[in-house]
Amino acid sequence: MPNIGPAELLVILLVALVVFGPRKLPELGKSLGAGLREFRKSTQSLKDGLDGTLNDPPPAAPAQTIHAQAAVPVAAAVAPGAQPMAAQPVAAQAVAAQPATVQPLTVQPVEVPQPAAPDSTPAVTVAKEPTHS
Repeated sequence: MPNIGPAELLVILLVALVVFGPRKLPELGKSLGAGLREFRKSTQSLKDGLDGTLNDPPPAAPAQTIHAQAAVPVAAAVAPGAQPMAAQPVAAQAVAAQPATVQPLTVQPVEVPQPAAPDSTPAVTVAKEPTHS
């Protein structure tokens, strides 16, 4: 965009004076100045906010420590009249300890119906309703 010289600025001011009039021109200048000031404040605060968040180091993630807990004896938790957990068959525990096997997914093709020939008659006929006279 070319620079605006003093002659061009004078022409712009004269056109504004003719269009808006001498009474309205100071109000327009005042509101334009206030709008520009508010815009500059907003952009500066936005710029400061973005610079502040970019310059701050990210908060360190808290270290997660996992503590192994000792297994509580099952016999102590069982009622005196009930069988302890150790009396269950060993085969049931072995099956529970095995990882689950993944079965492959099989996809079967879907049959697409063929369109009827254009000269064929429809398979279903509509019966006419009897009229009561």
